[in-house]
Amino acid sequence: MNEKIDELITKNQKEVNLMSPLVWAYVGDAVYELYIRTHLVDTTKLNPHKLHIESIKYVKAAAQANKLKELMGNLTEEEQDIVRRTRNTGTHHLPKNSNVTEYMYATAFEGLIGYLYLTKQDNRLEEILKKCLS
Repeated sequence: MNEKIDELITKNQKEVNLMSPLVWAYVGDAVYELYIRTHLVDTTKLNPHKLHIESIKYVKAAAQANKLKELMGNLTEEEQDIVRRTRNTGTHHLPKNSNVTEYMYATAFEGLIGYLYLTKQDNRLEEILKKCLS
């Protein structure tokens, strides 16, 4: 990740571990969205509307839930624990275009991305994000 961005993160791993998994998911949602948008801008010549349409294919709950299921066998025990913690955290919001199960797994996916970002595990984060494009 960008060193200047990393300077924004002042919490240590112990402090991040004490955060609500929904906070990890909140950050992970933004990190993943930015990664996908940047990838699309870098690899296509689409106009903004078409960029939005294409990005939805990656960031909608069903796509994130499916991607997490594909990744599960390649996650460490710690990462699987992060996924479980986030997935099992009660939420009160459900998007209109997904079901409860998809949303729980999508939130877990975002939680993992946010956790890796907040704990500055940049190499692992990049490895997982690249797998999301395949």
